Amino acid sequence: MRVTRSRIISQAAILTVALCAAAAARSPKIAREFDATPPGSIVDVIIQYKQTPSASQHAHVHARGGALRRGLEVIRGGHYSLPASALEELAADPDVEFIHPDRPLKAADFNGKMDYGWMTVTGITSPTGKLPYDGSGVGVAIIDSGITGSSDLNGLLLSRIVYSENFILHLEMYGHGTHVAGIIAGNGAQSSGLFSNYKIRGVAPNVNLIDLHALESDGTGTDSSVIAAIQKAIALKSAYNIRVINLSLGRPVTGSYKNDPLCQAVEAAWKAGIVVVVAAGNDGRNDSAKTHGYGTITAPGNDPYVITVGALNTNGTASRTDDRPTSYSSKGPTLFDHIAKPDLLAPGNGICSIRSALSKLDTQYPGNRVPSSAYSLPSLDASYFQLSGTSMAAPMVSGAAALLLQKNPKLSPDQVKAILLKTANKSLPAVSTVVDSATQAAYTVYGDLFTVGAGSLDVAAALKSTETPSGAAASPIVNFSASNGVASVSVDGSSVWANTLVWGTSIVWGTNVIMGNTIVWGTSMVWGTASGVNAIFSNTLVWGTGGMAGETIPVLSGGEK
Repeated sequence: MRVTRSRIISQAAILTVALCAAAAARSPKIAREFDATPPGSIVDVIIQYKQTPSASQHAHVHARGGALRRGLEVIRGGHYSLPASALEELAADPDVEFIHPDRPLKAADFNGKMDYGWMTVTGITSPTGKLPYDGSGVGVAIIDSGITGSSDLNGLLLSRIVYSENFILHLEMYGHGTHVAGIIAGNGAQSSGLFSNYKIRGVAPNVNLIDLHALESDGTGTDSSVIAAIQKAIALKSAYNIRVINLSLGRPVTGSYKNDPLCQAVEAAWKAGIVVVVAAGNDGRNDSAKTHGYGTITAPGNDPYVITVGALNTNGTASRTDDRPTSYSSKGPTLFDHIAKPDLLAPGNGICSIRSALSKLDTQYPGNRVPSSAYSLPSLDASYFQLSGTSMAAPMVSGAAALLLQKNPKLSPDQVKAILLKTANKSLPAVSTVVDSATQAAYTVYGDLFTVGAGSLDVAAALKSTETPSGAAASPIVNFSASNGVASVSVDGSSVWANTLVWGTSIVWGTNVIMGNTIVWGTSMVWGTASGVNAIFSNTLVWGTGGMAGETIPVLSGGEK
């Protein structure tokens, strides 16, 4: 029988109509990403229940061709593999709250030049200088691509990696987790600082590390692997005094943080007394929604509880006078919920840390190995590696949190966040121009709230603080008036930000901000250009029901100068 072109088109149209009708009839408890999923396919899902699922609920999934892959009790759910055709029937179960795809996520990388990050944030100008605290006794969980042992991560006799567990299928190393570990906890054992003016070490060089391997050898993972690692960190909190979790990873925001399993997991850790530090993302140059890169914060950095960290370029000096925000650092406010993010910046451009020899990053980018002449005898093999991105900025803040908790173990996560934001340096430039090292493309960056947050990390100032603030430290919500072009941020009256007696005369978000129950900025202060304001508050991709995919920036494609 002859099949005409019009016949093919008409059949395609019928299929399209059928798919649209099926999507329209789909249960509201099923994520929209499943709308185009063929019914016969096998999908990985996270099912959240109204209560922690029991054996009978697992059996209910099994009876429909599914299998439990991993329990995720921390979010009252589980990771399952099942036929897509079973989704509707499972959603009809009154005990099911929502069915999510097991969304992929990845580590965030970007390359740059030599940086004096730890010196900048600590105020130490000598390679051999020290702070009064080093993180001793504090446990920091690194949920990443695994940590390779190094003498920089050892104590007097033993490794300070006190616990390791794998949550993925393969054990090959990516190198990202080791680099992050060094930024937090490296003691500089392989970097003498005696033969140069440079020593490579971490912010808290004596913390204990809990290695929770949740990313594969290419730096990718899933919600379920990261949630399982967060769940383990909570379970091990007392055994290893875990007070900080570092998440140098993320994925696009797909909905409100209130209905996101990854965000619910980080909130559970926060409420358990663990400070959660998250990379903001590297999509600040993403103009696909014509927002000039605003609204690109990744999950779970969109959660108001956590400390979300953007990247700062120190221009290769220990002085703060030439610091500026990077153009690739993701900007707020967050999609859907309009939370003011990032919370603060930390050095993230061209950061030197421990090299994981023969890891994927090490073998693919040998040019990123730091010459030994930069930190020790020039004849030695390279012990350090250079990476850039908000993945490198987040561990700076994790290390600072560990120092605060060593100084005062009674501090809550909200108090740690409040102190770090209040003492952040406010002297970043209002406008700066940065140039990509590889492409020579120039970018204009504004020093507004949604680019720099409360300012840049100042560890020395945080440690000098004698305040013990009270109240929640959730990041505030943004409102916008189209009539006068003014963005305002609503502060809960019971939050630490509304308590002017705690903060005295200083202002958390800079001198151009009016503190009270409402914080107000003019358009030029917040966005730099009026077109950015109009675009982000009218674009349905950002503020409606759809999601906005993150821009793909090639890994290690070049930093900024």
